[in-house]
Amino acid sequence: MTQTTLRRSANPWRVGVVAGMASYIDAAAISGFGTAMVIYQGALGLSPEEVGLSSGVLTLGIAVGALAGGRLGDRFGRRPVFTVTMIAIVLGAVALVLADSFPLIVLGAILLGLATGADLPVSLSTISEAADDTNRGRMLSLSNLLWIAGAVASGVIGILAGGLGRPGGQLMFAHIAIVALIVMVARLSIPESDVWKRARAERRIQNLEGTSGPSMARALLRGPYLVPFVGLLVFYGFTNLAANTGGQFGSYLLVNYAGVDVSTAILAAIPTLPLVIIGTLWFMKIADSPRRFTYFKVGAVLWVVAMLIPVVFGFSLTTYIASAVLGVAGGVFSFEPIMKVWTQEQFPTLLRTTAQGAIIAVARLLASLLAVVTPTIAAISPSLLYGLLAFLATIGLATAWVVFRTRDRHSEFADSPSPIP
Repeated sequence: MTQTTLRRSANPWRVGVVAGMASYIDAAAISGFGTAMVIYQGALGLSPEEVGLSSGVLTLGIAVGALAGGRLGDRFGRRPVFTVTMIAIVLGAVALVLADSFPLIVLGAILLGLATGADLPVSLSTISEAADDTNRGRMLSLSNLLWIAGAVASGVIGILAGGLGRPGGQLMFAHIAIVALIVMVARLSIPESDVWKRARAERRIQNLEGTSGPSMARALLRGPYLVPFVGLLVFYGFTNLAANTGGQFGSYLLVNYAGVDVSTAILAAIPTLPLVIIGTLWFMKIADSPRRFTYFKVGAVLWVVAMLIPVVFGFSLTTYIASAVLGVAGGVFSFEPIMKVWTQEQFPTLLRTTAQGAIIAVARLLASLLAVVTPTIAAISPSLLYGLLAFLATIGLATAWVVFRTRDRHSEFADSPSPIP
């Protein structure tokens, strides 16, 4: 029985959109939270340290949630996890709407982060298992377009409501709650992954026959899965530091160190929008082809050069925009889109969300630690911050080149879904 015959009648692209809304909400949470904290900074009298700590708590919550959600998704199935997480996202966003003090902001950030993180790995596995070898890369890339849509939506709300004070920040969190509620309803019609159900059934048969393989956790740290797992941990963990810092602290840096207001800071991202959309569509065309690794190498160079622009020429509105534009041109081919494809293809069914969750968790944990001290580093010098990000991203990109120049075309989907050998 092939993967195609296992798949239910649900349209795979519909599954891709509904499940991919996890990326929309992730972007809205990260970008919207960062902008809302700039607004709340004045409205609620938050200190720079409190702004950094609240952002770090959100990112740490995403990390812990991804780790737990990934494991739960492999153990109990994709569907129950991505249904429950939407409910929790609604509750977390509502808590942030109502928050009027720093402790309540932290509480809302924890809940929103945990739920968003838990949703990401199971949603991506749902997409990859609804796809086939001819469209898996394109369908996973669709989630990146939805991520862009989430960031744009938060940006538009920030532009329109940035000058309203606290109600502007509340509107940004209300947007997340409403979208999550709609997505939760849409997901009720998405069936459980047939790929997961077959792998789970075969695993149970092995257990009954006394031939079960190694435990889930140990399987990632041995045999054929160790190298891609560690490679992806380093690659995504280090490159995400640059991307996450830009998403969370772009407005903060421009307002505090380039002398612009909140609306102008948000508008500064507009030149990147056409480029990121075109670049993502371009990646979708080559995501399932042998050319994608060549694009990765070119993109990696462009991205590092982009981060060095504020280091060489100083931090200003102009250098920020130039860095962002060039960074988008490189990042669409050398960051999250290719990470999603590699992660889905490198691990078997009953390890897929566990691996994805661990990779996301490590990346967000590192980002949360950096977020806590980012305002402090920026106070010393924004150029110093960009130099640090360029150095770390170079390590991550070099690691990916070493690991995946020989593994880029490997896919666990080449064989029928099966438990861990």
